[in-house]
Amino acid sequence: MEASKLLIKFSQKLWVDVEQQRQFVEALTHPRSFSPCILWTKPRPEEIPFPVEAALPWQAEFIDRLAVGQKPGQHSLHEAGYFYCLDFSSVFAATPLLTIDAPVRFVADLCASPGGKSIFAWTALKPKLLLSNEVIGKRIGALLSNLKRCEVQPAIVSNLDPEVLGEEIPQTADVVLVDAPCTGQSLLAKGGKAPGCFHPVSINKNANRQKRIIANSARVVRSGGYLLYMTCAYSPEENEQVCEWFLDKFPQFEPIRVDALANYQSHLVEFPCYRMFPQTELGAGAFSALFRNTGEPEQDLEQDLERDLEREMDDRLNEFLQRPRLISIGSSLHLES
Repeated sequence: MEASKLLIKFSQKLWVDVEQQRQFVEALTHPRSFSPCILWTKPRPEEIPFPVEAALPWQAEFIDRLAVGQKPGQHSLHEAGYFYCLDFSSVFAATPLLTIDAPVRFVADLCASPGGKSIFAWTALKPKLLLSNEVIGKRIGALLSNLKRCEVQPAIVSNLDPEVLGEEIPQTADVVLVDAPCTGQSLLAKGGKAPGCFHPVSINKNANRQKRIIANSARVVRSGGYLLYMTCAYSPEENEQVCEWFLDKFPQFEPIRVDALANYQSHLVEFPCYRMFPQTELGAGAFSALFRNTGEPEQDLEQDLERDLEREMDDRLNEFLQRPRLISIGSSLHLES
């Protein structure tokens, strides 16, 4: 495929170095296959039925990166729920979760389908409750299917706008995941299509939507909790600039350094955030930034004793759990401090 003028101009915005520009354009115009990955949700068998690549230092212990060309989704262990299939870029994006001390009480994935990041968080953090929310109704089926197959429980699946969640369960989640909808530019590195993904109008439209989502998602994060923002786009407008806007509008959040990903620090800003580009040949691409809410609890949550605060948050969550059309997976979802 021949590089478009928009792509060439885009590469020049990312790098001054001509060789970096060339490598990036080459990766998108001549797509390649990347190693598939599996996330083990049940104990590994003594003999793994696939050839496995050497683990990278930052790679989660429950992840195996397989040799290029493997098709783990066709194996009987997949159908039996032993693992979830995902690409290495998704593994990279979710890796900052490993810096959070487990277990946690409540994790909310607000853009969840098809479920890979939810399953990563559930495996890494072992929360008492997982909320997997998906705004687009037609994507709920795949999300439900994957969570049930991998026996992720107790969990709730919802189909709500993040604004609704911000209003109904403010400051309740220990960890909030935002795998934000984006231009999908990294699809090109895998041979896929993303029409208009480098056009400024499309980029700005997505960036504005991402700002709305992250702002509403921030309301769900409890004091001391974390927010992980991720995309599979390359454009600074959808990544670093969204984060800069977020930090300006929500100064109680601070970016968290992830030492294991230091070699992937974005060269475009100084605050900690991380990028995988396709020319590394590890994955098609991803952006990831972890934030911590250092602010005080809302005024109506302030109590003398921490247990009173926990009880108030549980009351909010338990009231939310009575909402019609929530789909529960697993045992009782009633929370008690």
